[in-house]
Amino acid sequence: MLARLVGALVRAAIVVLVVATPSLLLPGTTQEGAQMVMLVGLTLGLFTAIEYGSTYPALIEFRDAPPFNRVRILSLLFMLFFLSVVAGGSDPGSTLPLVLNALGLLIGEALDVSWSPLTVVLNSIPATAAPVSALQVKVMTGLAAFISLAALVVFALLLRLQQWPSRGQAFNVWVNLPTFDPTTGGDVVARLTRDARVNIILGISVAFILPVVGLTAANHIGLQVVASPHAMVWGIALWMFLPLSMVMRGMAMARIAGMIRQRRARLVASVGADAARLA
Repeated sequence: MLARLVGALVRAAIVVLVVATPSLLLPGTTQEGAQMVMLVGLTLGLFTAIEYGSTYPALIEFRDAPPFNRVRILSLLFMLFFLSVVAGGSDPGSTLPLVLNALGLLIGEALDVSWSPLTVVLNSIPATAAPVSALQVKVMTGLAAFISLAALVVFALLLRLQQWPSRGQAFNVWVNLPTFDPTTGGDVVARLTRDARVNIILGISVAFILPVVGLTAANHIGLQVVASPHAMVWGIALWMFLPLSMVMRGMAMARIAGMIRQRRARLVASVGADAARLA
């Protein structure tokens, strides 16, 4: 119980740190903005502490199947940190900003093709904006996309090499998928497979839909995203993080469906062998 409580508090502190990262690195953070960020961070931290401190979670999935959530939270932390370094206009003589700008520009140029989400964002930048704004958006998008791709590769390797989520114990569907009811809706394997495909398709679709929806909403309320480093950092980070989370969830559910299918096959083979011996 004590270990679970300590782990829940550590995770809550990490969540608060992730939320506060842009405000700590970017200049121009107002007192009201800092208070709002702290309020959001503490709220999410409290929610995380309750979820991980309780016996059975309510919303957080794969709680007892690490490092699924660790990969996601670390990818978001890296996104916010690297994007804040780029958007903050750090000392040009520093090595880290130079490396991040070069990497982001390289990947951003590769993503800047016809009908890509990045092209939609670049075309929506007002003509009155400084030319460096479009370049900065391209660099930051390239960095966020690189981190998302790296997280997917890491999780795919965990699925393949370490047979995630095997930890020498049975996988508890109720604890790790609290929003999924395995007792309703037909065969659980078919439902998991279907949900996995839906999550992957939605994850890819969200990468294209989210920029359009976000820019439309920003224009409707008169928010100039490229004029605010904080808005750019959070907007681009969430743009890449949400599809990443959905695709990872789809991959995880497909893996769970495969585990159940394999166990069923072993049980059928065992029953068949017993029946053959009795005959």
